[in-house]
Amino acid sequence: MARKETVTKKILLDAAFEMLDKEGIEQVTARKLAAQANCSTQPIFRIYENMEQLYADLYTKACEFFQEFYSSFQKTTVVPFVTIGHVYIIFAQKYPNVFKFVFLNKKRYGNSMYDIINGETGNVQREIQAARSQGATDPSGLFSRMWMFIHGAACMSLTGDYDLSETDTVNMLKDAYTSFR
Repeated sequence: MARKETVTKKILLDAAFEMLDKEGIEQVTARKLAAQANCSTQPIFRIYENMEQLYADLYTKACEFFQEFYSSFQKTTVVPFVTIGHVYIIFAQKYPNVFKFVFLNKKRYGNSMYDIINGETGNVQREIQAARSQGATDPSGLFSRMWMFIHGAACMSLTGDYDLSETDTVNMLKDAYTSFR
């Protein structure tokens, strides 16, 4: 009778995600992952041809984690792009290593930043539609300007250069929307 496989892809991805969140992608190596998952490296390479394949799956898991975070966030304003910006900045603050892996990674495994932010539910498209319904003449251009501002604020939080409260963040995003409009 064949031996039962006890280490699964899910176990490996969960362990890799925990490592990513706590230590960053640089620390997700085969040996360290094996230690985290309480196994040898053999099951890793039975399931994955190489670490790059694992990183691709880990990237998908990290993007799904962001979407779940976004979906569970309480929307506090009807001003377009404010909630999506607020969520993005808070995500960078709470999960800096995951944020870096997903949004500051040159290799996005076939996804654009827009694809990741928009998600399967059309997050950005809904905001663009809201801006259009509120009278914005170029809502897509408005999103581009807002996004540069939002992304810059999120990146500043990674270096400790962003110390605004959540209330101040929301007010700043509302002001930016008004200014860019």
